[in-house]
Parts: sequence; C-alpha cells; structure tokens
Amino acid sequence: MALAAAYGQAGAQATAAAPVAEKAPDASDGAAKAEKSQLEAVVVTGFRSSLEKSMVLKQQAIGVRDSIVAEDIGKFPEANVAESLQRVPGVILNRDESSGEGQRISIRGLPTEYSVTTLNGALVNATSTATIGSAARGFNYDVFASELFGRVDFYKTPLAELSEGGMGGVVDLQTPRPFDNPKRTIRYGVTASYNTTSGKTDPTAFALYSNTWGEWGFLAGVSHAQSVNNRSGFEATGGYNSSFRASQSPVKGNFAFALDYDSPRANLGSYTRAQVDNALLPRIYRFYGSSNDRTRDGLVSSLQYKTPTLNLSLDTLYSKLKNTRDEMYFGLLIRNSRTTDRTKPAGQAGNSGFIPLSVKIDPDSNLLTGTFGNTSYSSGVTYSEDETKFGYIAANARWSVSDKLVLTGQLSSNSSKALSYQDTLSGQIFGVDSTIDYGSDHVYPLLSSPVSYTDPANFQGFGIGTGWTRETDKGKQGRVVADWDYALAGDWTGHLKAGLVYAETSKDINKRNGTAGATTKLNTLGTAGLRSGMTSTLPIGNLDMGAGWPHAWGTFTRDYTYATFDPLAFNSEATFTPAQSFKAQENVSTGFIQSDFKGEVFGRELRLNAGVRYSRTKTLIDNFKQQGTSLTYLPNQEKGSYSNVLPAVSSALDLTDTLTWRASWGKTLSRASLSIIAAQTVIPNPFDNTATAGNPSLRPQQSKNLDTSLEWYFQKGSMLSAALFKKDLTDATVASTTQTTFGALGLPDTALGAIFQNAQGKVDPALPMTLRTYSNAGKQTLKGFELAYQQDFNFLPDPFKGFGALASYTHINPFNSAQWITNAGNTIEVNSVPKYAYSTTLYYENGPFAFRTSYNYKGRSLHGDNPKNNGDDLIRWRAGRGYLDANVSYKINDSLEIRLDALNLSNTLAYDYFEDATGQYGLGNKTRMDYAKYDGRTFKIGLRGKF
Repeated sequence: MALAAAYGQAGAQATAAAPVAEKAPDASDGAAKAEKSQLEAVVVTGFRSSLEKSMVLKQQAIGVRDSIVAEDIGKFPEANVAESLQRVPGVILNRDESSGEGQRISIRGLPTEYSVTTLNGALVNATSTATIGSAARGFNYDVFASELFGRVDFYKTPLAELSEGGMGGVVDLQTPRPFDNPKRTIRYGVTASYNTTSGKTDPTAFALYSNTWGEWGFLAGVSHAQSVNNRSGFEATGGYNSSFRASQSPVKGNFAFALDYDSPRANLGSYTRAQVDNALLPRIYRFYGSSNDRTRDGLVSSLQYKTPTLNLSLDTLYSKLKNTRDEMYFGLLIRNSRTTDRTKPAGQAGNSGFIPLSVKIDPDSNLLTGTFGNTSYSSGVTYSEDETKFGYIAANARWSVSDKLVLTGQLSSNSSKALSYQDTLSGQIFGVDSTIDYGSDHVYPLLSSPVSYTDPANFQGFGIGTGWTRETDKGKQGRVVADWDYALAGDWTGHLKAGLVYAETSKDINKRNGTAGATTKLNTLGTAGLRSGMTSTLPIGNLDMGAGWPHAWGTFTRDYTYATFDPLAFNSEATFTPAQSFKAQENVSTGFIQSDFKGEVFGRELRLNAGVRYSRTKTLIDNFKQQGTSLTYLPNQEKGSYSNVLPAVSSALDLTDTLTWRASWGKTLSRASLSIIAAQTVIPNPFDNTATAGNPSLRPQQSKNLDTSLEWYFQKGSMLSAALFKKDLTDATVASTTQTTFGALGLPDTALGAIFQNAQGKVDPALPMTLRTYSNAGKQTLKGFELAYQQDFNFLPDPFKGFGALASYTHINPFNSAQWITNAGNTIEVNSVPKYAYSTTLYYENGPFAFRTSYNYKGRSLHGDNPKNNGDDLIRWRAGRGYLDANVSYKINDSLEIRLDALNLSNTLAYDYFEDATGQYGLGNKTRMDYAKYDGRTFKIGLRGKF
C-alpha cells in the first residue's frame, strides 16, 4: 500500500490534531489505532522513521501543524530541540552567542517573544546565559537535552484549545511515558565531543529505562553533557563615527570623539581636513576571545497507570545548565576621546584626542586607518558564572467515561531559577603611538606600536565592574477538558472539546551592582598593587589572533580577579538596584469550546474545526519608584486587567487521495515584554544618554491570522507543500521618544557612566536625554509564504534507494518594529527579522549504515528590534548565517551503534556590520564590522544502543 494512501486513511479516521495537553496515542483511541496500523504497514527505522511519523501527524491535523517525533523512546533525531525546529518551515533559529548552541526561535517573521512554549500542554518560561535579566518572554531551548523528549508539536495556526500568547505559534514539548512503548527498554549513549577552537574533548552521556508491568509503567532517564567552546574575532562594540559628526551639538553618532589637529605632530599628508573629518573610526578597535565551559544535567521520569478506560501519570522533568565563561579583550579605546588641555597627562581626561600622524582613507568603506599618536590601550577580562535550574511536575488523568465521552485533567507546576554574576577588570596604557589596519577580512586586524604590551609597569587607569542578576520564572496550571464524539446528519460526525484552564505565571527580576564597593577596594590596592597582580600569560589559549595582532599582553587571571573582587561578596543584598528590579504576576482564567466536523463534500473528505477561546488576565506588578522630594526608591504596586475573545476556524479538504488543501483564520495575541510593563525609568546603557520608562497599562498586541496551503503526498514517504500566511497586527507596542534632561528623570548620578560625570562623580542635571516610552498604537501587516519538500528515494535501485531529502524555504515581507530614517529624511526599508530562511537535508539509510547532512541558513536582519539613526547614517545589521552539520552512523546490532557527528563544518563567521544608509560608502557587508567571531567546528564520536 502506498504511504500516501495510508496517510489518507489515517487522516480520514482522525478527528483532529492531538490535544497539546495529552499524549499521543492516548489523545484519541481511534486516531491512535489508525496511526499504529499505518505505521506498522511501513516498516522503517532511523531518521526516516521519525520523518514518516511526523508526516502522518501533519496530515491528520486540520490546522497547520508540524511535528518532530523520536524514532524510538529516548531517541530524538537531533541533539538540540531548537536545532530540530529549524528544519520546520517558518522557524528561524537564534543561537547562544557563547556556546554556539541553538537557543531561541523566531516564527514566521515575528521576534522570539511572540512564540509560546508549553510542556505537555502547560505554559513554561525559561532563560539562560546572556538573556538572564532581560525579562523577555520566551523559552531557551538550550536548557534541555533533546533525549528528555519524545515528541515536539508545532502549531502555526490558532486553535481554541491552544494557550493564548503565541502570535507566531505554539510549540508543545512532550516528555515520554512508559506506555508510549509498552515493553522493557534500556537505552544508552556515550559521546566524546571535540571543539577545534578550544582543543578540548568533553563527555556526553545518556541513559533511559522504561518498563511496564500489567497496568503499571515506569520511565526514568538521565543525561549529562559538557562542552568547551572558544570564540575569537574582532569587536567595534557598537558603531563607527566621524570626527565631524561627533563634534556636532548634540552629539551625533554612537559615541563622541575628536581628532587633535592642533597638535604640532599632526600630519594629514595629501588629505584635506574635511576628508579626514568625515572618515570613520570604530568605537573600540579590539580583539575578543572567549572560552565557554558548559555543563548540562537532566532528569525525566514518568509513573503511569493505564487501563482501557483510565490513564493516570505523574511526570517530572529537571534540568540544570551551568556556564563558566572567560572573556578577554585588548585594543584601542577610541570612544569619548577629545583634547581640551594638552598640559594634562597624555591619553587621559582632557588630553585624549587621537593625533593623525600618517593616515589613509579607504575609498570604498570611508574607514580611517594609519598611525595615530596619543592612543589609549585597554586590556580587560570578564569572568562570568551563569546557572539555570528548571523543574517541572505534572499530574495527568484521562478517563474514558464511555466510547464517546472522555474527560482529562492536569495539574502542573514549573519553576526556572536563573542566576548570573560577573567581574570585569581592566587596565590601560595611555599616550602611545599606534598603527592600525583592518586586514583583508576585518576579523583579525593589524595593530602595532613601540610600547611593550606585556610590561605591567606600562599599565594604569585600572577599573572594575561587577554585577549580580537573578531571574525567576514560576508557573502553575490547572486544566480540565471534556471530549465528546457525536453524530450529525448524513454521514457527518463531530468531536466536541470544551475546557477550563487557570494559569498563574510570575517573573521576578532581582539585580545588584557592587561596582562602588569593588572600586573602593581597587583604589585601596592602588596602581602598584594591581600591577603586581597582572600576568602576561593569556587566560585563554588556542585562539586565532591573526599574524598582525599582538599575541600576549598584560591581563588578569580568573583566580586573581575573583579572589580580589569576589562578585558574591561585593554584590551583597546591600547593593540591590531597585530601578532595575521587579516582580510581575499574571493570572489568566480561560474557557474554550471547539468542535471538529468530518464528512464528505462532492465525494471528498472535508474536516473542519471551529471554536472560541475566552481569557481574562489580571496583572500585579511589584516594583520600586522614586517618590517624595528626596526621590527615594520605595515599593510600588501596579494592577491591571483585560479580557480577550479569540475565535478560530480551520479546514482541511482532501482534493484527491494525495492532495490536501488547508485554510485557517483566527485571532491570537502576544503580551508585551514584562520589562516594559514594569513601569520603571531606567538607563539601559550607561554610555548612552537614552532612558526608557515602562507602561503597566499596555494591552496585549492582537493579530488576525489567515493561512492557506496545499500539500501533495505524491509518493511513499514524500510530500511537497506551499503555504501563504498573513497577520494583521493591531495594538502594537510602539516606542516613542521625547527630549528631556537628566535632572528631570530623578535618577542617581551612577545611572550614567563616567564619561558623563565630572571629577566629583556628578552628572549635569541639564544634560540632554532621550526618554523612550511605550504605548499601544498603530497597525502592522506581516505576510509571506513557505515551501516544503520531503522525499524518500525508494524508487531507486539498491543501494541508492536508501537516499532521501527534505528542504524548506520561508520568505517574509519586510517586517519592522520601527522606521529607519536617514539624516536627509528618507525612509529606508529594513527588517527586524530575516526576510528569508531555508533548510536542506540529504540523508541515506540502508541496512546498518546511515548518514545525514544538513545546511540551515537565515538572511540578514537588524541588530535589535528598534532601529535608530544616531546621526551617522549607518544601519547595524546582523549578517546572514549558514551552518553545515553532518552525522554518520553504523548499527552493529540493536545493542550497539557507532555514531560520528560534525557540527558547524562550515566554521561560520557570525558577524554584525554597519551599512551606509545613503549607499555612498561600503558596498560590501564586511567593510565595517561590529562583532565578527568564529566558533570553530565540533566533532562528536559515540556509542549508543538499547537492550
């Protein structure tokens, strides 16, 4: 029997997509039996098995749903859940910038916070590494090992039963249960992982036990993974500017600086002052290197009791992700340099303007290079500790009251506790002549000077910064649902589902800043004391720096930095920063009702789903606001509430035995980031005179979604599909800016960096400030299309019939959170998410041998969601990125399989760059690099199998 025909039969017997809070095949006995019979008719294993199970689930669904299914219990096809999702059409993967692992996803052009992740149907939030403290909604998939899951369902179109809040889509992670495979199974895997940049080999291990005894079953799995990933490259740290623009009032560009033309040493050669004035220098010109040591431990368990009418389970999931990150930087500080008094010490306050000695201007990029006098070097290290602990427990019940009525219930609780703290220690060399050039690729530029970089006696101007952040997410959910099969006129049947859900979620941000106390300790040690703590042996080895960059300089070890400036001691409770701390709680009460309808129209099967979801949300925010004449931070509380009615309709019509047409319409919403609801006035970047103020009255953004698609199951194990989608967004959260003064904000002087402070550490109250506030306003439209292809080349003769391929392409019309306007007043088309992304996979499975290679690419997008012209007419882009991965395996028997994985074979350069909005300079996308770093390749060799 052709697989396409099998799909058609399975789809005819299924009433709808499996409910997200239930486990397939328990969601519907009829659908489960249909799925089981069809999967038994096509005996396949390995990656192909996972693909075919996913295809069955896709065709069964009425709306647009994609699934990723484990080939067998405890055998998920990819090592990282997020990296699995990137082969789903419409999904764009965001990687953790420290480890290189997949971390968050963007769906159909909407930012990551527009998606919702559920665990067995319960809403979950988790953060890790660099996102700790951002207070952004969303889920970091790198918290979990993929072996802890049995299936992932991905919903792009709304259903009344799905959790609201996912305007982009809903991802449901499903943990395994013993009756998924009702027999004894012991599965294991051990792997050694080697990263080419770190030069280290690290272990990964996984073990799972599952068994059933009559009506009882038990499953437990554990995982451990460790990896060390090194990165290296160039940093401009936030932009380029010209001496002319930086000298304007108010300051234009990302930073202020001035070339010292009045110095008797100044020499412009054949260039005019106007030419040099308008040429560009980076904010900082430095090398960056990091080492990220990551450890992840996980545990999954399920105790299940199952009879023909009753199914009870107690499911748990635990994961601990820990990162130890060492970062080092060395280069020139160009920002905020200006000479106003040449009698002051060279390179220091009042005498820090760069002197052009022998310069060159690149005609294509307008970059200024050459030899400069009075330059300042900075050598810095940042040592960080990040940790996320996630716990989940859920009690589930399913009771088949009759052959037509099923009742299900769930009580769940989850918690994500993330902690991050760090020290940044730096020293400087002042008043040096330096020669700089960018080299051919701008990743490893050139730098030279007559000074010794390794002699501690040359360093002074030491600085210390330290901080501590805790972000806690908690969630509780109760859910009761009734499923009822009923008959309609003629041969039509119906399946009614109704339910009540109560969810309580909270986010707690607690920030501390012990920099003041650490600075006091630094001043006590003095220059001599800090010089004695320096070393010329770099804390991170095996890094590529390029031939033209110094390979050693004075710096500090982790042991010295933490022993001298213990971040846990200095960031005590006494250093609590109320302006950046808050707790926000949302209680959502929901009722939904929906029904599936199935019958024939002109001899072809039509499946419909129609429903409505009502939710009422109450918000409670506890934060701190400055009050009284003394502007003391005191506890403050804000309350709010709103309700939403969200209808949804989906349909699937089998035009032929192999061709299915789908259409969906529905309303969804996404709630604004809690960081901008929390009603605080803060300065996010102390080196930028811009403040933000939250708005606790923000309503959720709403969207009316329209989707239509055609799916052609043209042969066994094969599919070709095309989809169009459109989202009309209203009540968008938009930022507006007003001009004010620092004094009017009521913030302490320490809210701004030293560049804005006088010798007494005070900020001029009249300092111009830009205040960004948020409101619900305007309409936006997002539209695009998706293409997907999957084929099993079983029509080929042996041994080639083991080949297969899949590919997907997503195109999104430019979607922006704000307009980008040039200095001349022209609007530039920009996109805050990539305009397109694609994924291709070629695989081969024949007997014991298998291999797979995948390439995933996403186009360029803005760095940040709010484009802003700082006066330099330079747009900051995150360059398009593609990653090539592969694996090879040989199955000796069921108990033993050898596997080799290769990640990032392309050794992709991840970089940001600045493009001239006027098109005047720099046609290439590498001429003005911002961050440009290599992660290296990772190779894994391991054994896995089952008993």
